[in-house]
Amino acid sequence: MSSRDRRGGEIESIGGRGTAGGGAVRTERLRAGGAAGVARAAALLRAGGTVAFPTETVYGLGANAFDPAAVEKIFAAKQRPGWDPLIVHVEGGPMLERVVALSPALRVQVEALKQAFWPGPLTLLLPRTAAVPDSVTAGRPLVGVRMPAHAVARELIRLAGVPLAAPSANRFGGPSPTTAEHVLADLDGRIDAVLDGGPASVGVESTVLDLAARAIYRPGAVTAAMISRVIGDEVRVVSAVDVVSGAAAREAMPSPGMGMRHYAPRARLVVVDGQRGMLEEIGKHAGAEVGVMLPDGWDRGGAEVVFRWGPWGDAEVLARLLFAGLRMLDERGVKVIVCPVPETDGLGEALRDRLEKAARPG
Repeated sequence: MSSRDRRGGEIESIGGRGTAGGGAVRTERLRAGGAAGVARAAALLRAGGTVAFPTETVYGLGANAFDPAAVEKIFAAKQRPGWDPLIVHVEGGPMLERVVALSPALRVQVEALKQAFWPGPLTLLLPRTAAVPDSVTAGRPLVGVRMPAHAVARELIRLAGVPLAAPSANRFGGPSPTTAEHVLADLDGRIDAVLDGGPASVGVESTVLDLAARAIYRPGAVTAAMISRVIGDEVRVVSAVDVVSGAAAREAMPSPGMGMRHYAPRARLVVVDGQRGMLEEIGKHAGAEVGVMLPDGWDRGGAEVVFRWGPWGDAEVLARLLFAGLRMLDERGVKVIVCPVPETDGLGEALRDRLEKAARPG
């Protein structure tokens, strides 16, 4: 059977459809199309609740970043370890000033990056103010902060009147959610509400930049080359292998998404280079047991379950559909997912980062 993803992806399978588990407690599903849904979500946040909301990257699970009790609810709902810091989402300059403390020299560079990339998918690691709890930063002196481009997210923050600490709205370590349905599949009964604003347009998480260190800890839609052109200095991409050097390092990670294994589906993910490598890997498995992230025009080999991923040369489409495809193949009950890895140019670097982390053994 075949079904079309709302953003252009298609999945085909021979056999039945799996089911996603939910919680016993009802989570409110709010619509972002009218003022009432956003207002209700903002009220829940002001009261110390947790609300999943749309951004241009993925759905975030938000709580008042200045309220330690509310922040703790994020960690509990996601089953997220305390060594993994959160990103704070703001709306406007005055709110940013409540979150970060900038020296005059750093402020000049921050303003240049804000002009170039905000609102948008760039998170800056900056010195925090005393108002930011240790739980948000895993006890580190820097806080990740960004201004999302999604109109619903910005209106929600404005109405709530507080910055929102918000990691991806899913169980820790799994594929990120790009629709409200994905959020409910993971967190129904564990959070107060999800604000449905439709599918995310980017599909992978924001770039995380330590400005003082000139280091990108998580690649995203804003690339090192783009940042370098703005600040006039070289920026390097730091891999998780460089940061995670033993169990002690996990006491406080410098950035979200730095775990050695992350974004992983339930099925074992095998990443390959090119169509030939993909077909060779498919041939190692029974047809009904293997699912494939299949670029347009590629041979599916003996695979019975494929997700139509999109044009191989269009990294924006591949990024937008990546997590949706991994989730859909999981729902079909396959044991192995085979996925070719795009080239590292531009957004392809973020795709490779996510896939390589998702494919690491648990």
